[in-house]
Amino acid sequence: MTIFNSICPLSAVFDNGRRETAYRGGMSGTASLILWDCVPYFAAKNKIMDAILLTYGLEWLNLLGRWLHLITGIAWIGASFYFVWLDNSIRPPKAGSELERQGVSGELWAIHGGGFYNPQKYLLAPKELPETLHWFKWEAYATWLSGFAMLIIVYYANAQAMLIDPAVANLTSAQAIGVGLGALVIGWTVYDLLCRTKLGQTEGLFGIIIYLLIVLAAYVLTHLLSGRAAYLHVGAMMGTMMVGNVLMVIIPGQRKMVAAMSAGQTPDPIYGKRGKQRSVHNNYFTLPVLFIMISNHYGMTYNHPYNWLVLAAIMAAGVSIRHFFNLRHRERVEWRFVVLGVAILLGVAIALAPKPVVRTAAANVDFAQVQAIVAQRCVTCHAANPAQPGFATAPAGVMLDKPELIRLHAARVYQQVVQLKAMPIGNLTQITEQERAVIGAWFEGGAK
Repeated sequence: MTIFNSICPLSAVFDNGRRETAYRGGMSGTASLILWDCVPYFAAKNKIMDAILLTYGLEWLNLLGRWLHLITGIAWIGASFYFVWLDNSIRPPKAGSELERQGVSGELWAIHGGGFYNPQKYLLAPKELPETLHWFKWEAYATWLSGFAMLIIVYYANAQAMLIDPAVANLTSAQAIGVGLGALVIGWTVYDLLCRTKLGQTEGLFGIIIYLLIVLAAYVLTHLLSGRAAYLHVGAMMGTMMVGNVLMVIIPGQRKMVAAMSAGQTPDPIYGKRGKQRSVHNNYFTLPVLFIMISNHYGMTYNHPYNWLVLAAIMAAGVSIRHFFNLRHRERVEWRFVVLGVAILLGVAIALAPKPVVRTAAANVDFAQVQAIVAQRCVTCHAANPAQPGFATAPAGVMLDKPELIRLHAARVYQQVVQLKAMPIGNLTQITEQERAVIGAWFEGGAK
């Protein structure tokens, strides 16, 4: 009995009569009775362990998914940058040369890694199909699949914390997930249909229209989802457009060109033109998407009251800077596009700069008040063992469950809770403006 009492608190509720019954029933009766009362206890313990292991497992999936997404993204974007650079850098062969007679439209010489390379691009296709033909597609597919897996692991599996902000829209988890998935489907559908119209052949005007539609999507999403989730879904929508271009247009067109050559026919040049169009679009999407991939670390952007406008400005800066490099590959150095991009970023930085806060309350705040607020509003996540479902470890490794840790991270708490109002995430714990002011006054008074 002593052993079972020590491991099963429920056994302590036995009354004298039940103990006597257990005794008279012999050892088997005693064990049976104790184990019967311990079943709820062990079941509860198993549920707790299952929850811990599930959260811990999701944390590892998060880590491995991010790592895979980063690796495949580097491979895909690196290939995209390289081939756009190649297209812009190749030069026509000499008139009457053997290369010209073979149908080569351009070539270049390069040196890398101790070797010389001589890439050549054909006006349409070589006369004979080579035995070995390298395709560039799995980088794109793996990047999108790993990115979508991250959406599920980080956002959809913990929608209440990561997708929803009651101050923005009071949605259910299912509704929020539906908004996110709908953005991906609608974004690709509208973009693809526009590409197939005559408008899609006008590069400059088409680019402006697509940009405005993406900004519109950002506006809608930031009024339905949390700022952080809205940004990530704008990026996921653009990433879906990019992988859709590869899966639905570029690769099918290349397959038809190869099939025509295998049949001894001349490939239709329209497939090459369509593939080139979509490849250029992907190239201009890259810098905005890369910013969005890291934006979740910078609450000053997605927590701003005009977060959609902040995103619009940063995307425009990325496109402008990307355009500079594309022109430079053609030996056109247009510094105005760099200046424009940097000017936009500088303007955004100035606009987002923290404003001085005038406190009406006394600056001398007792630390006990701050500790009570942090314990109620922050420690559910920021603790050695977070109580908030979906968190196996404290976010960013910041723990606030001890007085010395609160003081250690005082500046970070002030920035995230008072200045940016990025925490608590989605205001899950419903911190009040008065409580934010108390923390602000404490920090500004010296954080003692």
